[in-house]
Amino acid sequence: MYRVAIITLSDTASKGERIDESGRVIAEIVRNEGYEVVFQKIIPDEGAMLEALLCGLADNNEADLILTTGGTGFSKRDNTPEATKRVIERETPGISEAMRYCSLQVTPRGMLSRGVSGIRKDALIVNLPGSPKAVRECLEYAIGALGHGLDILKGSATNCAAK
Repeated sequence: MYRVAIITLSDTASKGERIDESGRVIAEIVRNEGYEVVFQKIIPDEGAMLEALLCGLADNNEADLILTTGGTGFSKRDNTPEATKRVIERETPGISEAMRYCSLQVTPRGMLSRGVSGIRKDALIVNLPGSPKAVRECLEYAIGALGHGLDILKGSATNCAAK
């Protein structure tokens, strides 16, 4: 069972002015896949705060999969991809590209997502969109491949060619 950390980036939700539906959707999907949610937090759209959380979770081996939601758009406060890029050691562009591809099948606005993904230490970090609908579409599309990626990262994949 892989351990999942969920970080929601939202100025309004961090103040209690909005309910974090996207974080709830992530938790539902990963639990249905047999993952354990070990950490869930809502923070404002602050890059330094996100960087510290990502580093702490990965460097202290607290989570195998770190999923962020929010902060991937065009707003001046959307800085999740930049903060993530500053902390990852190896980028995994195929994950982000696949999620954008999935979104583009639903709406041309899928091309506006700037989310990135990568590896820090033994943790996979993936930026998801901020809307609950887009989170569900992207994560349900990617979750099987993410599991296999974690198997490889953790050294537990038995036969990569067969999967």
